Amino acid sequence: MALFGRRGAEPTPLEGVDVVLADLDGVVYAGAGALPHAVESLLRARNGRRLGYITNNASRTDASVAGHLSELGLPAAASDVVTSPQAAMRLLSARLTRGATVLVVGGEGLVSEVEKAGFVVTRSADDHPDAVVQGFAPEVGWSQLAEAAYALKLPEDEGGIPWIATNTDWTIPQARGIAPGNGTLVSAVHTAVGRLATVAGKPEVPIFEEAVARFGAVRPLFLGDRLDTDILGANRAGIPSALVLTGIDRPKHVLAAPSGSQPTFILGDLRELHEPYPEARVQDGVVSVGDARVRIDGPDVQILAEGDRPIDLVRAGATAIWNSGRAIFGFRVPERLYADPFFRP
Repeated sequence: MALFGRRGAEPTPLEGVDVVLADLDGVVYAGAGALPHAVESLLRARNGRRLGYITNNASRTDASVAGHLSELGLPAAASDVVTSPQAAMRLLSARLTRGATVLVVGGEGLVSEVEKAGFVVTRSADDHPDAVVQGFAPEVGWSQLAEAAYALKLPEDEGGIPWIATNTDWTIPQARGIAPGNGTLVSAVHTAVGRLATVAGKPEVPIFEEAVARFGAVRPLFLGDRLDTDILGANRAGIPSALVLTGIDRPKHVLAAPSGSQPTFILGDLRELHEPYPEARVQDGVVSVGDARVRIDGPDVQILAEGDRPIDLVRAGATAIWNSGRAIFGFRVPERLYADPFFRP
């Protein structure tokens, strides 16, 4: 994957983009509040482009998410929000007929989508559900996880019912810090029953296919804060991506990103969507981005010049390590390279 654009002119990450698709938690907001510079940067990105949102968070309806965005100053309709429960309904509709009973582990957003898809909602395994669908909600506790385990006691290839997880994000950024996400809850059920769920949301492709189709995107750009879900999913879907360092993943994670999870762009915050994106220049083994220069010397990653922008040092270091084709664990990496002066929730 080309990381830093074409030679010569240095375009912004938005050049040629017709639809900006943004993750929410860690990109637009953390908890109820907007992240620094997110709202004004996305409003500016709307000029001449469509703006849509993709979220793995299954706890709220698309309408409530749109209302939250509007309150933050980003006018949005429910149709502008693509949720992992909507992607989960794509998968369920391919396996079940309308009127089938689905055991729901999750909140209002998931219940709403199950009902809109024509299925009957239950919370009890005693109702002999035809499938289990699981998504995050703050109120999910042991009793709901136990009901899922009871319903999923048989593997699907032995006559058991389908199990769809909206997503498997391990964590969720909140105003008070990083909290457990749906992946931890799915893992609890998996540990109890020894089965794996089919995943509908990021990093799987269905949620991206839904977004591209809904917005008629020809040259989309996806904005995310997680390498293992956002960026991996965009890469799988063939969509250019920008990792923004305002959420979960930090510079040390960027340096260690495996090939499938390497973003097209690395941004300190969303203001950099509108700034020329510097090309990575490689000469005699030295990677230069702006005034930052990094090279690989055997097992050592060496900083030759830090430059005056920390984000350019991260970009140069990432390029050097990624281009080596070697895992970061085989290097001695100076602490300064993964210093983290960037905003974090």
